Amino acid sequence: MSELTNAINGYIANIGVGYIKLHNLHWNVVGSQFKAVHEYLESLYDSFADVLDETAELLKMADAQPVASLKGYLEIATIKELPDEKIDQKKVLEIVLADLELLQNQALEIRKAADAHDCFGVANLMEDHITNYAKQIWFLRSMLA
Repeated sequence: MSELTNAINGYIANIGVGYIKLHNLHWNVVGSQFKAVHEYLESLYDSFADVLDETAELLKMADAQPVASLKGYLEIATIKELPDEKIDQKKVLEIVLADLELLQNQALEIRKAADAHDCFGVANLMEDHITNYAKQIWFLRSMLA
C-alpha cells in the first residue's frame, strides 16, 4: 500500500503545483482571446482545488499522510513551475494540455495500482478524474486546432 500512497502523493503534488501554475497562466496570458482563455483557466484551477481536497481526503481515510505543503509538493512534483511573465495564449494552452495529459496518465496508473490493491474508492475517484481530463484535453485540442 505504501507504493500506492507514494503514487497518490505524487499526484497530489502535481495537482498542487498545477493549481499555482494555472494561476500564473491565468494572470499572465496575453493575446486576442485573452478573456476566453483567462476565464477557462479560472474554471480549471477551481476544479483543481476540488481534486486536491478529495484526493488528500482519500489518503486521510486510509490513515495515510498526504503531502500538504508547497515545499513538499515541489520536492516530488513532475509538473514544473513557470517564471512570472507574460505568455502568449497559444503557448498557455499548449502548456496546460501537456500538464493535463501528464495528470491523466498519472491518474490512470494510480487507478491500475488501486485495482491491484482492491482500493475501490481510489480506483473510482481516479476514473472520475480520468474522464474529466479527457474532456478538458478535448477542449484544449479543439482550441489549438
